[in-house]
Amino acid sequence: MNYVPGDLRDQLAHVGYDVVQAGLVCGSGGNLSARIPDEDAIWVTASGSWLDRLSRNSFAPVRISDGGNAYVGGLPASQIEPTSELALHLALYRARPDVNAVVHLHPQTALLLDALGEHIRIVTTDHAYYLRRVSTVPFRLPGTTELAALTAAMAADGTDCLVLSQHGCVVMGDSVELAHKRARNLEEAASLTYRALTAGRLENLRECPEEFLERLSGSAAVTV
Repeated sequence: MNYVPGDLRDQLAHVGYDVVQAGLVCGSGGNLSARIPDEDAIWVTASGSWLDRLSRNSFAPVRISDGGNAYVGGLPASQIEPTSELALHLALYRARPDVNAVVHLHPQTALLLDALGEHIRIVTTDHAYYLRRVSTVPFRLPGTTELAALTAAMAADGTDCLVLSQHGCVVMGDSVELAHKRARNLEEAASLTYRALTAGRLENLRECPEEFLERLSGSAAVTV
C-alpha cells in the first residue's frame, strides 16, 4: 500500500495538504469527511479549517442518521463545530451507502469553466476511468438543506463527480484514496478543457474514445 495507512483522519489530512499544494484550492476552500468503519457516523472537518493544516484534532465525529455531533460508539463527545456544509456530507452518505469518503472543494479551473458556461471534457482514459461522468448541480445557497438534497438526488444514480455551480465540486469514493484521485483528475480534466478553450480549439478537443467508455460500462476489465 503506497497511500497513507491507518487512521482516516490522517488520510483526509493528506488530501487537504495535497490539494492546496497542487493549487486546486486556497486555504479553507472546502471540507472533507470519511465514514467511520462499523459506525453510523463520519469524521468531518471543523468549520473554517485550513485544508493544508489539518490534524486529527481538526475533525468532529458526527452521526449520519440524525446529524448529531455527539457521542459515537467509543468516541467521546466532540467540542468541535463541524463544517457549515455538514448537511451536504450527511445527505450524500444517506443517499449512497457505497460511499465512504466525500471531498468537497472549491477548485479554481472547474469553477472558472462553470462560470463561463462550459462543461468539463473527459479527455483521457484516466479521466474516463476515475470520473466516468461529471454532472452540474444548479446553484443553491451554500450550507443549505436545499443544496444538500439536490446534490444527493443527483448523486443517487451513481454519479461520483459533481460540480456545484458557482460554488465548488463534490467527489466521492469507497475510500479516501479513490475520492482523492477523482478530485485530482477532475481538476486536470478541467485544466485541459480550459487550455483548449483559451487556444481557441475547444471544438477540436477530442474526448475519450467511445470504445474505452463502452468497455468501462461493460464487463471487460480495464486498467489504467
